[in-house]
Amino acid sequence: PPIPPRRAASCGCGYLAAFVALIVITSLQIQHHHLKVDLGRSDYAAATATQQRSGGKGAAAARWNWNRRTGAEGLPRGIVQTSSDMFLRPLWDPAANRAIPKNKNDRHKALLAMAVGISQMQNVDVMARKFLNESYTVMLFHYDGNVDGWRSLEWSDKAIHIVAPNQTKWWFAKRFLHPSVVAIYDFIFLWDEDLGVENFDPRRYIDIMVSEGLEITQPALDPDLSTDIHHRITIRNKMTKVHRRVYDNRSSMNCSDDSKGPPCTGWVEGMAPVFSRAAWKCVWHLIQNDLIHGWGLDMKLGYCAQGDRAEKVGVIDSEYVVHQGIPSLGGPSDTSKLPRRSLDLRTHIRRQSSAELEKFKERWEKAVREDDEWMDPFDA
Repeated sequence: PPIPPRRAASCGCGYLAAFVALIVITSLQIQHHHLKVDLGRSDYAAATATQQRSGGKGAAAARWNWNRRTGAEGLPRGIVQTSSDMFLRPLWDPAANRAIPKNKNDRHKALLAMAVGISQMQNVDVMARKFLNESYTVMLFHYDGNVDGWRSLEWSDKAIHIVAPNQTKWWFAKRFLHPSVVAIYDFIFLWDEDLGVENFDPRRYIDIMVSEGLEITQPALDPDLSTDIHHRITIRNKMTKVHRRVYDNRSSMNCSDDSKGPPCTGWVEGMAPVFSRAAWKCVWHLIQNDLIHGWGLDMKLGYCAQGDRAEKVGVIDSEYVVHQGIPSLGGPSDTSKLPRRSLDLRTHIRRQSSAELEKFKERWEKAVREDDEWMDPFDA
């Protein structure tokens, strides 16, 4: 007889425990909701004020969230400009804005950026004209501090001039070519000053990049006239428009169809790289702020190719250049008459470059070890 009542009491306690648990869970959910409301109260107030000012039209909260993503949380959406350009603007006469250049083909915008010295002005003049004739933008980084010497060129006032003594193009690029600043440009040409461009047309070059689906490229080097060729993959192939790999059966290279990475495929050299907008956004972050010579970058550029580097990185043969190999940064341009001091400077520069290469390798390896979430897309 006593057993059934005990069962009923036990069953009643179970219902009571479940009811209490439900109350606790509900209470926690309500507290969590109030906490979120309190934390977001200032955002909510601002969004409400925006909605009231606009008469309740549109989704004010959505606009607020959009501005927060751009870093412009204190601004109305219509005033926010997320990009810039390198077009020169007049101090007076607003009608002069009509002079802002438009592409002849009105399809792509390009920027040519070079570190230059006055000793190479004649060669840079030829290079710059090629781009300015297509209404592309030219930016000159003056590593020798001499800007006035360029005033005699008719196009000098159309170019952007930036001065910092004894700095490389990678130093300038890291500081003045942030992706947000150059976002208007479809292609970034980050070139050395000692390239012969007699057989190069920038518009045709860009058309080839687009048609071939390339994100990172360089023009091929003329093997007959270039004086400084370090890698066979950069040599012009007269039989093709573009090549993406090189074949070399030497034991030190062993480049074949089975090769998956640099320097056999997916690789360009640092003297004349060309980047798409998307690729440059990645490459800018790869450039190390304090390693100004850029040694080692070429081996890792393929990680910024927006896909398979064996397909997205290439050397364009039909538009080719001559690499004159003039070590003007750190010494005079006439290599046949280098004084002792200049030879010493070049030696110090090369030693510094080699030391930076080792530092870059160490940083890459350390970053790979410490980033548990990163996976090498090219790891076989």
